[in-house]
Amino acid sequence: MKRTANAHWNGTLQEGKGEITTQSTILNKTQYSFKTRFADGVGTNPEELIAAAHAGCFTMAVGAALTQQGITPGDLTTDAILDLDMQALEIKGIHLELKASVIDGVDEAKFKEVAEGAKSGCIVSKALSVPITLNVTYA
Repeated sequence: MKRTANAHWNGTLQEGKGEITTQSTILNKTQYSFKTRFADGVGTNPEELIAAAHAGCFTMAVGAALTQQGITPGDLTTDAILDLDMQALEIKGIHLELKASVIDGVDEAKFKEVAEGAKSGCIVSKALSVPITLNVTYA
């Protein structure tokens, strides 16, 4: 299986602009620029897309791990907070903030164990070489 995306850029770093399109076309010539990456411009940026991909992948991985154990998942919501060091121009890490509804018969310790396994087993987590932290709110 292959997944593709396309990026086009024209111009200088600060004054130029670009567009990103994904294979599914959910992003279709979505604009990105210096301002959307480092200020408050309208559009997206690579770091935001990495965070979105990680949040989506991890949340699905939690659901899959629960399902594999015969447990029906409830509501799962993840915020992925990507830490971009502007001085070094590098991603320092990603923090996952998972909020989950309580599942009958599953205690908090068991749920957190499943979430930790999903954190390390998620396809996007495996692709990243930065520290990944996790906090779980199970209520």
